[in-house]
Amino acid sequence: MSQQIGPVKRALSSARGMQIGMLFWPPYLAAGIRVEHIAPDFSRARVRLNKRPWNTNYVGTAFGGSLFSMSDPFWMFLLMRRLGSEYVVWDVAGEIDFVSPGRTAVHAEFEVTAEQVDEIRDAAAGGDKVLRWFSTDLTDDTGEVVARVRKQIYIRRKRDAREQGAAAANASVTPA
Repeated sequence: MSQQIGPVKRALSSARGMQIGMLFWPPYLAAGIRVEHIAPDFSRARVRLNKRPWNTNYVGTAFGGSLFSMSDPFWMFLLMRRLGSEYVVWDVAGEIDFVSPGRTAVHAEFEVTAEQVDEIRDAAAGGDKVLRWFSTDLTDDTGEVVARVRKQIYIRRKRDAREQGAAAANASVTPA
């Protein structure tokens, strides 16, 4: 029996569909966060926090919660898409260091390289959990660093995928 994919999930399965979907995601829409680009291969994402009266703090600079929110899902999301459905991927920790006041729009770029994906796959091949830290700088319109965000991501190959891989490896071994 094949599994059917609903229209919403199908629309969100492409980078462009996900980017459009996130434009209307209530937490981002209300916070003034805009996903400007997601690479077709899910290797990169670019996000902007537009300065609005409702996302600034008491002194008129970018609210820290909005800064963290604009960077929250992207490492996990990009890794999920790059690794595929054979892996469990979760955020397990996050840190933010506030460097300077965000007085303009704030920008963030996220990238997961092919080398990082290969390294993670190798580390998770035996079924062990893999914990990796990823970081990015949040910058203002002039390029000045406003904050540094780090996220720790948990990755593990799913048990079914490990068992299928082991069965395929055993089946390919022929007796001498």
